[in-house]
Amino acid sequence: MSGGDPGGARLTHIDQSGKAAMVDVGDKAETERLAEAEGLVRMKPETLALIEAGEAKKGDVVGVARIAGIMAAKRTHELIPLCHALLLSKIGVEIEPEPALPGLRVTATAKLAGRTGVEMEALTAVSVACLTIYDMAKAVDRTMEITGIRLLAKSGGRSGDFRAEVSRK
Repeated sequence: MSGGDPGGARLTHIDQSGKAAMVDVGDKAETERLAEAEGLVRMKPETLALIEAGEAKKGDVVGVARIAGIMAAKRTHELIPLCHALLLSKIGVEIEPEPALPGLRVTATAKLAGRTGVEMEALTAVSVACLTIYDMAKAVDRTMEITGIRLLAKSGGRSGDFRAEVSRK
């Protein structure tokens, strides 16, 4: 695992008087920034089979969740108070069955050329996609569990690159 200096760490969204503040990124160089995140939705095996067969009453669970994740990433600054509004060049959301869970693995990739990172956009995409899966399948399985939402990797910017340890379940 790499990235960040925990010994010199400080909260960047707190000003010198201890108040919440948006980070000034005006003096940062524009660089290509990329972030990848993941999340899991655990469910009953029969719920996963229903989703894979495309037989959920609300429709295409995976397709709707993918679009919800993309839309959410574009609105992250409206949901997370101190996030900057970003002009994303890419947001991708992939949703794959994980029979061993059983459930679905959601991954998101966000990219831009800019002065601040896109970790929050990738994490927001994953979170909302997972919530959408829950919403669309809750009528048949209220025991679903959303878990494991985390940053997988980021690149670009002053803090350097980061890659999470091997996937956990």
